Amino acid sequence: MTSSSSVPRREFLKLASAAAVATAAEHASAAPLGKVQIVTDPADAVASSAPAAWAIKQFRRALSAKGVDSESASSPAGGNRLVVLVSGQASDVKGFPAAHPMQDSESLRLAPGRVAGADAILVSSPGPRGLVYGLLELADIVDTSADSSLGLHLAEPVEESPANPTRSVARAFCSEVEDKVWFYDKNFWRGYLDMLAASRFNRFNFAFGFGYDFPRGLTDDYFQYPYPYLFDVPGYDVRVVPLSNAERARNLETLQFIAAETAARGMEFQVGIWTHAYQWTDSPHAYHRIEGLTPETHAAYSRDALALLLKSCPQIQGLTLRVHGESGIPEGSYGFWQTLFEAIAGCGRKVEIDMHAKGINQTMIDLATKTGMPVKVGAKYSAEHMGLGYQQADIRALEIPRPGRTVSGPFSVSSGARSFTRYGYADLFQEGRKFDVWFRLWPGTQRHLLWADPETAAAYGRTAHFCNASGLEICEPLTFKGREGSGVSGGRCAYSDKTLEPGVNDWRKFEYGYRVWGRLLYRPDSDPEVWQRALRKRFGNGAAAAGEALANAGRVLPLVTTAHLPSASNHSFWPEIYANMPIVLGSERSPYSDTPTPRCFGTVSPLDPQLFSSIVEYADEILSGQPSLKYSPVEVAQWLEDFTAASGTALKSARSEAKSTIGPEFRRWEEDTRIQIGLGEFFAAKLRSGVLFEIYQKAGSADAGRRALAKYSEARQAWASMARRAGSVYRSDITYGSIPQRRGDWTARLTDIDIDIDAMRAVLHSQPSPPAGGGASPSSDSKGAVEVTNSRAAEAIRLTTGKPARPNVGCRHDSPAEFTPGKPLALELTVERPGKAPTVELWYRHVNQAERWRSAAMERSGQRCKGAIPADYTDSAFPLQYYFALRHGDGSASLFPAFNATLSNQPYYVIWRRQA
Repeated sequence: MTSSSSVPRREFLKLASAAAVATAAEHASAAPLGKVQIVTDPADAVASSAPAAWAIKQFRRALSAKGVDSESASSPAGGNRLVVLVSGQASDVKGFPAAHPMQDSESLRLAPGRVAGADAILVSSPGPRGLVYGLLELADIVDTSADSSLGLHLAEPVEESPANPTRSVARAFCSEVEDKVWFYDKNFWRGYLDMLAASRFNRFNFAFGFGYDFPRGLTDDYFQYPYPYLFDVPGYDVRVVPLSNAERARNLETLQFIAAETAARGMEFQVGIWTHAYQWTDSPHAYHRIEGLTPETHAAYSRDALALLLKSCPQIQGLTLRVHGESGIPEGSYGFWQTLFEAIAGCGRKVEIDMHAKGINQTMIDLATKTGMPVKVGAKYSAEHMGLGYQQADIRALEIPRPGRTVSGPFSVSSGARSFTRYGYADLFQEGRKFDVWFRLWPGTQRHLLWADPETAAAYGRTAHFCNASGLEICEPLTFKGREGSGVSGGRCAYSDKTLEPGVNDWRKFEYGYRVWGRLLYRPDSDPEVWQRALRKRFGNGAAAAGEALANAGRVLPLVTTAHLPSASNHSFWPEIYANMPIVLGSERSPYSDTPTPRCFGTVSPLDPQLFSSIVEYADEILSGQPSLKYSPVEVAQWLEDFTAASGTALKSARSEAKSTIGPEFRRWEEDTRIQIGLGEFFAAKLRSGVLFEIYQKAGSADAGRRALAKYSEARQAWASMARRAGSVYRSDITYGSIPQRRGDWTARLTDIDIDIDAMRAVLHSQPSPPAGGGASPSSDSKGAVEVTNSRAAEAIRLTTGKPARPNVGCRHDSPAEFTPGKPLALELTVERPGKAPTVELWYRHVNQAERWRSAAMERSGQRCKGAIPADYTDSAFPLQYYFALRHGDGSASLFPAFNATLSNQPYYVIWRRQA
């Protein structure tokens, strides 16, 4: 029931402050909760906003579900009730604990006190979105509480502000078969958007035209060029055949509903238009065709259609556009984009232009900025995959730009001089730019299995604003499900065991992951209680163990991607259902084309070749007796072994402690964790096998060859065991594309693994001890065959099969907050280690992926090492990044800052602030 009484805003605040006389500690009891009164001042524009009103309803719904009565009022009544004051005040409300003024509209404050003789909670923020977050926090506490007080007796104030300005989730329509069922379901959207808002994502991006990379060979083309699927544009006779007028109207009505519901929750609504082609090449089996357009009318129609879209959906606050050749518009067609941008410039409101970074150049940026609208360039984070939570220190050699390179055709820019824009931030972080940079986490490494590691998510939360970037967009799990006409009915999660299928609400499987990622993108140092309370509701006493099991398993594939990336393309490399890269060169065709030659397991480059070594690099180093500065494949294998062991132990505890293990939620959790454990065991053993086989070939060591085969057989057993269990859970064809590499299941991959193992066995049988120097390929700096003694080969085998350990060196370094362009940047490292001090190198680079790293020796004086980045190098438009490499007297090496135990820190320093 809502009170009809009201008081002026000044009197409202005076009443509240006069009544707030008790401290939090005095009223932190856990007494049963009586009635709750939610008080808002009608004159408070923030507290009375539509998003705040929606959040109040969510809070009241949570209370009602726990049997607690609530009412909305405009003034506090006191008595035997809890009063929740909702205020748009950005500073103190007298009587409640003092606080600093809040500047960010997404900041929030929850403070306990007393009002009119009753316990009270003040929910305050200078913006509607902050109030939404505060109220939904209370709703979540109520929902997950097992206490009679429902957790609403706060012990102390809570104050939070966002670390990243933009925290987005993208969902794509890729399959008419699989996606229409949720697209038209309004209850799906209500629940899904509720979850996103509660997770503190502040933007939702609905993407069209994501179903294909190129307008060639299309079948399932629904919404590929979205405009004619939504409306009839006056002045043009453009239509989709076959598509009824009724279905077209339904499509627009649904999009308008999604836009309105997104805005009602205080989130920004973004539309992604990834394809502007209207004709399909070599596509005789396309489900539809677009009639009525010609090359002469295409640009004008697209402009007018976009203008109509913006008018029809006034909640659209931004557009994501693919502007390189995959859009269907040949690169260099600047006239088309200039015409299209006229619709944005003339729409009468602020609409952000977000251009995908691949192939971006200054001409396209200038066209966008001339509209007067805010402009973002979205760079890929970890290529088209999910790697460790830091911006890769370097790009692969395949992506390094080559001066003077020219390419003709539709990809003349992105495959030519701007090729290094394909998989990273390129040279975008230049001082004085007139656009924002942000990151897009592509749906490669983790796309189908449940994953959520708070340590990794927090790492992304800390680096999503790298060099003052504006945040991160996550292409959600299942993004490419049913892509390229591969859609099948029966549930996007592809369970063969239908008791596990969440139905149309597929997001429910990943709800915990959304919570972890959204909250840690908002605030990387969030209290773990945020996700642990959700786990307790699900699993009771098994909550902590279940979370630990999934967290450790979730570290497996991001590590593999960062350390060993056979393809930057998410359409080729799918480590969840890995297409086997042969160790034995020539045993079978490599399934990956964008990888170093000769194409075999040993030559695969890391995503980050500055900090990780390939198998051939590492084998050269240990056979030559040189310490590796980079993290080796053997270290990666050890990390994988440690993570999988920890996950397995925790999963066993979760199974014994959880309140139920027979329900679908625990079973989904357990099965996906077990699959990732199996993947970790496979990759760990195969990495060791790859190094041993390289030692066998280069050193002529029969022992290394035998051990390589044994490790590969161990990897195969881990895969086979995992695949047998997974086969009882998932369908035999998990569809993410049209070719076998993008579909199938784990059992289907065993054949190629067996072929390679048989080839290795045959090589060892025919040539037990090959002459030295016959490795897969020399590393990039190798000068031919490595001359190896028997003792050195034995030591290399020991290093490969043992447990690697870097020296435990205590170092201290205070990174400067800023630098002055044109002046040397002096840096000092203090090394605290008894015995002989190491030699130290300073490695540095501009934050520009077109450039390579440089190094300089540091001068040592006792424990202090001093060096500098030269003045001529700091005189640049780019920020600076650097780290230290230490070579020790015992022949070992280490890096600083080194990775932490969960691989969730940035392994270098970055300075982007400048001093005039």
